[in-house]
Amino acid sequence: MKKGIHPDYQASKIVCHCGNVIETKSTIPEIHVEICSSCHPFFTGKQKLLDSTGRVERFRTKYNYQDQDKS
Repeated sequence: MKKGIHPDYQASKIVCHCGNVIETKSTIPEIHVEICSSCHPFFTGKQKLLDSTGRVERFRTKYNYQDQDKS
């Protein structure tokens, strides 16, 4: 690596809107984010998943599809 052309790699803080602080290393001393793994719905278990069974049932009724395994 050439000297003097690379930014300093230093200790850094990632600060979330919820107040969570994560210590890491970066070229930027402080990074502000709106959402992190502590408050994101996917990681907290509050995410609502869409039920796709309605689509499967509509397909079966529309095309009169019968499972071959169920006979």
